[in-house]
Amino acid sequence: MMGEWALLLSVLLCGLAGPTHLFQPSLVLDLAQVLLDNYCFPENLMGMQAAIEQAVKSQEILSISDPQTLAQVLTDGVQSSLNDPRLRISYEPGALDAPHKTPAPSDLTQEELLAQLQKSISHEVLAENVGYLRVDELPGQEVLSKLGDFLVSHVWSRLMDTSALVLDLRYCRGGHVSSIPYVVSYLHPGNTVLHVDTIYDRPSNTTTEIWTLPQVLGGRYGAEKDVVVLTSGRTGGVAEDIAYILRQTRRAILVGERTEGGALDLQKLQIGQSGFFLTVPVSRSLGPLGGGGQTWEGSGVLPCVGTPAEQALEKALAILTLRRALPGVVHRLQEALQEYYALVDRVPALLHHLASTDYSAVVSEEDLVTKLNAGLQAVSEDPRLLVRAVGHREIPSEPEAEVDELPEVVHEVPKDEASRQALVDAVFQVSVLPGNVGYLRFDRFADAPMLEMLGPYVLRQVWEPLQHTEHLIMDLRYNPGGPSSAMPMLLSYFQGPEDGPVHLFTTYDRRTNVTQEHLSHQELLGPRYGHQRGVYLLTSHRTATAAEEFAFLMQSLGWATLVGEITAGSLLHTCTVPLLDTPQGGLVVTVPVLTFIDNHGEGWLGGGVVPDAIVLADEALDRAQEVLEFHRSLGTLVESTGHLLEAHYARVEVVERTDALLRTKLTHGAYRTAVDLESLASQLTADLQEVSEDHRLLVFHGPGELVAEEGPLPPPAVPSPEELSYLIQALFKTEVLPGHLGYLRFDAMAELETVKAIGPQLVQAVWQGLVDTAALVVDLRYNPGSYTSAVPLLCSYFFEAEPSQHLYSIFDRATSKVTEVWTLPQVAGQRYSPHKDLYILMSHTSGSAAEAFAHTMQDLQRATVIGEPTAGGALAVGIYQVGSSPLYASMPTQTALSATTGEAWDLAGVEPDITVPMSEALSTAQDIVALRAKVPTVLQTAGKLVADNYASPELGAKMVAQLSGLQSRYARVTSEAALAEMLGADLQMLSGDPHLKTAHIPEDSKDRIPGIVPMQIPSPEVFADLIKFSFHTNVLEDNIGYLRFDMFADCELLTQVSELLVEHIWKAIMHTDAMIIDMRFNIGGPTSSISALCSYFFDEGPPVLLDKIYSRPNDSVTELWTHTQVAGERYGSKKSMAILTSRVTAGAAEEFTYIMKNLGRALVIGEVTSGGCQPPQTYHVDDTHLYITIPTARSVGATDGSSWEGVGVTPHVLVPAEVALTKAQEVLQLSLRG
Repeated sequence: MMGEWALLLSVLLCGLAGPTHLFQPSLVLDLAQVLLDNYCFPENLMGMQAAIEQAVKSQEILSISDPQTLAQVLTDGVQSSLNDPRLRISYEPGALDAPHKTPAPSDLTQEELLAQLQKSISHEVLAENVGYLRVDELPGQEVLSKLGDFLVSHVWSRLMDTSALVLDLRYCRGGHVSSIPYVVSYLHPGNTVLHVDTIYDRPSNTTTEIWTLPQVLGGRYGAEKDVVVLTSGRTGGVAEDIAYILRQTRRAILVGERTEGGALDLQKLQIGQSGFFLTVPVSRSLGPLGGGGQTWEGSGVLPCVGTPAEQALEKALAILTLRRALPGVVHRLQEALQEYYALVDRVPALLHHLASTDYSAVVSEEDLVTKLNAGLQAVSEDPRLLVRAVGHREIPSEPEAEVDELPEVVHEVPKDEASRQALVDAVFQVSVLPGNVGYLRFDRFADAPMLEMLGPYVLRQVWEPLQHTEHLIMDLRYNPGGPSSAMPMLLSYFQGPEDGPVHLFTTYDRRTNVTQEHLSHQELLGPRYGHQRGVYLLTSHRTATAAEEFAFLMQSLGWATLVGEITAGSLLHTCTVPLLDTPQGGLVVTVPVLTFIDNHGEGWLGGGVVPDAIVLADEALDRAQEVLEFHRSLGTLVESTGHLLEAHYARVEVVERTDALLRTKLTHGAYRTAVDLESLASQLTADLQEVSEDHRLLVFHGPGELVAEEGPLPPPAVPSPEELSYLIQALFKTEVLPGHLGYLRFDAMAELETVKAIGPQLVQAVWQGLVDTAALVVDLRYNPGSYTSAVPLLCSYFFEAEPSQHLYSIFDRATSKVTEVWTLPQVAGQRYSPHKDLYILMSHTSGSAAEAFAHTMQDLQRATVIGEPTAGGALAVGIYQVGSSPLYASMPTQTALSATTGEAWDLAGVEPDITVPMSEALSTAQDIVALRAKVPTVLQTAGKLVADNYASPELGAKMVAQLSGLQSRYARVTSEAALAEMLGADLQMLSGDPHLKTAHIPEDSKDRIPGIVPMQIPSPEVFADLIKFSFHTNVLEDNIGYLRFDMFADCELLTQVSELLVEHIWKAIMHTDAMIIDMRFNIGGPTSSISALCSYFFDEGPPVLLDKIYSRPNDSVTELWTHTQVAGERYGSKKSMAILTSRVTAGAAEEFTYIMKNLGRALVIGEVTSGGCQPPQTYHVDDTHLYITIPTARSVGATDGSSWEGVGVTPHVLVPAEVALTKAQEVLQLSLRG
């Protein structure tokens, strides 16, 4: 910015140094000062001061002697630098001699103000009760306050009752900023005030918020009425701001041209004492409605509907006419849906949508059609339901059915026989094509009565010549449809040999509210053709209405194969309802009144029927004959596929199901939708995979020469030494990773004989560098498998030579035998120690042999598998030719069986021990290696923590000895969380103590580690509310006090708030005659406050020994005594008290109960407590995220050595917890009354 200023000011200063010396360099400084003091974008003037100083020092000379030229140069420079065309510099020396000053409103009389106002404001009421208000200058607050009554009574009151308002600002160049809230408020609802703008004024450097007024003189214009604002390229300043606000608040529709893009306040200011003046915007809108940035200034306000300014009023009136009609359009549409729409279950949602839609942005019929159709079709999911704009002559006066839906009329049929024969010959074209293929074309559907009259002639001239054909082609390419009343009868001629009527389709008619099942006719004139011989329908884009229905139903029934183009999608069974009628045109809605449901229960929502074979209409006949020829071999192909499965598919148990499915579908014509080998292969694959649930079953089309395979791939030739060296480098990747972790990746499985032949080279180049590593990662993420014969050899490297290990078994379909696969007694090179960890990485692309290796090692617990689940490949795949066709069937011929369970696993694939994305598999393996290396140290540390801190030293030492013997159990641990779970289970098993726990707590959860992070102590103010919530007190019948709290707190904390406790809790119950303390829901907590609580129930005097606590960490015994001083008064030892317990009562609550029972101070009533422990301590185990929680203390105060830890406190009175309070009241009441 400073560089731009320097360039500008250098030019300007040089321009002042002309030979006439008329202009002084101070002019630029004065110009800069005017800008700094008045320009409403001061942030754009950054660096100007420094640029001025630099420019003043410039010695360049540029002579400009003409002041007008200089003014233009200055204007161009300022506008380009600030990118603001509103800045203008003019030279007006005459303005200094005769300054013209517009009189202020305060200097004018009311009559003069009124005269000015009448020139700038006009109004009238247009046709259809549309109010029109034109404002050419917006008066300020001062004028409005003086003339408000006049404006309301003479202008506004006459517009208030109009149905809509047009506010014409096309000729308004601006006005006073103070008018904005007045104009906007009259159009804004009065229930709220709205922040509509924020104005920054540079001369005063102040910001003023503009809000709508809470009250206005007269009344507001109804919020439900439409407002249109007219704009033009001359609309400027304040008028632009008002237009912008009304558009942003969606209160008005703007019609016309983009506005000027001026300024709220544009002032002409003298530059110093010269004759030059600067026109500068001094105020700007910060526009809260526009997000706080620059809004319309400089760019103008864009109208909602763009049109030339001179046509804006006409356009606005047209918009208002449409919007007046909107409620009626929506109402008529709702009525049409309720009365006619066939999918009645969707009507409520449609009605709700129409009622709740926002139509405020609709300004044209096109907008309305788009909005209505988008909503109707989104809610109904029915493309037939459609609103359309039509010409005036196309609008029906009443709802009317489509032409084909009008009441049936019996067309005139010739009476003489010759004429009837001629009519049939004219309508139907019949021939027998080569190959004994019947051909029938008719170009119109007739209604049922007409067919009955012409039936004998059709039978004799059309139907009988086709009866003995082997196939039938029906040509509907030129058939636009017609009535559909004869549809069931026509379909009946293609029924198969089934006895009895067949369900064809179902219809629901909304007009009659009748659902009708359409069955095939049993009595027909002439024989049926059936569909077993093969029926082919030819279609085109001209095939419509009834012809489409016939094609759709024949296809859905599986009785015909469709060939040709997608049909017209013309709607039959609809009603057209008028929605809007105007001289220029209008709107109608097409409503489906009848719904088709085919014999599969699927509804047909119209739309074009898609053929099975899509070709151009002109090519349809030739293509149909090709498909027909293909279908001659269909039965053989399907049956041959079934025979191949019976002979070769490894999963014998599902062969019978697949064969039954193929035969059933073939019988019912389901495969007639296949029109070539590719589509048949696709259908067969889908059916076989569905019934077998085996994705490995495939039928495919091999158009070229393909040698069918009936077993494993033949072994490749053994490579030469040069080839071998290259293959090893290309196929194998080895590395020793940090921690002496071996890494081996290979992306293909070679055949066994090949591996044996190149074994020495492989051992030398690949294996030798890995065999001595501490652990090994085998990466099969990119290995699709291939040969499985080398899998036993690979597995053998990871087991001892003796005894042999059963790896897996193979069921071979060809021999129907199960063969066990074992490790090999000898391998080339050294075996990998079975005591070292093995990790196998897998992905979704790992297949067949790679899966066999991974699953076997996982199954025998020799390896940890990490990565993604595999798809489930096949150990051996057979590819067999289907007959002599180019179709081939690919299927697994062997099944892999687990050595441990005997179950087949190859179809399901390999499920990793640890499932992670394949990209994270290697790093996960490295993490596990690092973890397993830590396990001995972790177990040692955990054992030491237990031995040093467990409350029972003898049992702790015993546990440590036993834990070291369990180390082998942790060999396959895969995560710290699993390690924590195993360790915790073992410690609890060895100790019998459920309070001895381990936990895995990640870094982001350390704020919840008990005993590690101290609790935050609230302030006394907060604690006052907490006390009221945490403690429950009551005085029961016979003045028995009741106290319940569900957790013990730290003594230090309670000491800080002891006065609050006494004030809010203790004083409420201390003067009772007996006390019940409810510990049924108390889960324990710190024990440090127990002695203080007990002290309240003993007399002042010598302290009483409450208990002795042994602490293992410091191997010491601490005695608990009552306190000599307490906050508030003591309850004493003379009053009776009872303590209520349950199975939930734990920890510190048990210690308190135990002390009070043991000292005979309280009667315990309820259930045996949980048998918890003294508050445990939590310890961090090494550098892991493992934490071990250890009971470190126990009560040793009883002379007989007994304690409550682990066994609980047994009440004096054993009753269910829910009746303990009632029982305690009874006991204490008897004591008080006794």
